[in-house]
Amino acid sequence: MTAQTSPASKAALVTGASRGIGRAIALRLVADGYAVIVNYAGNTAAADALVAEIHAAGGRAAAIQGDVADADAMQRVFAFAKETLGRLDVVVNSAGVMPYVPIQGGDLAEFDRVISTNLRGSFIVLGQAAQHLGEGGRIIAVSTSVIGKAFPNYGPYIASKAGVEGLVHVLANELRGRGITVNAVAPGPVATELFLNGKTQEQIAHFSSLAPLERLGMPDEIASAVSFLAGPDGSWVNSQVLRVNGGYVF
Repeated sequence: MTAQTSPASKAALVTGASRGIGRAIALRLVADGYAVIVNYAGNTAAADALVAEIHAAGGRAAAIQGDVADADAMQRVFAFAKETLGRLDVVVNSAGVMPYVPIQGGDLAEFDRVISTNLRGSFIVLGQAAQHLGEGGRIIAVSTSVIGKAFPNYGPYIASKAGVEGLVHVLANELRGRGITVNAVAPGPVATELFLNGKTQEQIAHFSSLAPLERLGMPDEIASAVSFLAGPDGSWVNSQVLRVNGGYVF
């Protein structure tokens, strides 16, 4: 994707933005007036399609590949964002994987994969965001409300996201005095490919019934929470985890 180098008035970087919740977040931030860098791990076609959709609607975006767990790749992604947009105001780390792995006899390769992407990746992205954002910047991580349920086979996923929430609280303190907020959104079950993949209709119906609202969340609803944290109304919210889950857990 060819970079446009004129400065943007508001600029955001969203990791894992080619599909699902990340895609919805990118579109919502564009609607809020941000130029957006669409980061993705491997689905070039989906990322380019999102950029084309944003351009067609009159917005500004560019895509760049990079694995969040690769420190060199993330340095390149953040450098591209600053070169392309001239600034960064908001960073949203939405990239993640969700395998189902039991603790007893579980696949260690899968455990390493989810820790690498979800936790190491968050450590790298949040660190880069802290380096590149200035006064008034917003850093937002994506966690999960399943931390409060402790379902079987979610051990590695929950462990990785509990670590993400810990990083959010610590980084908020490390950035004391710089005017940068650090928060997380923690969705409940959301109707995305990542969540629905491998589940039967009976399982989907079960998860839909868990919240008092008796349905799955939608990606746009998570994006709305991110929009709040990124926008002026979220200026006094810091070091918090916003559980966007329809009452699924608290």
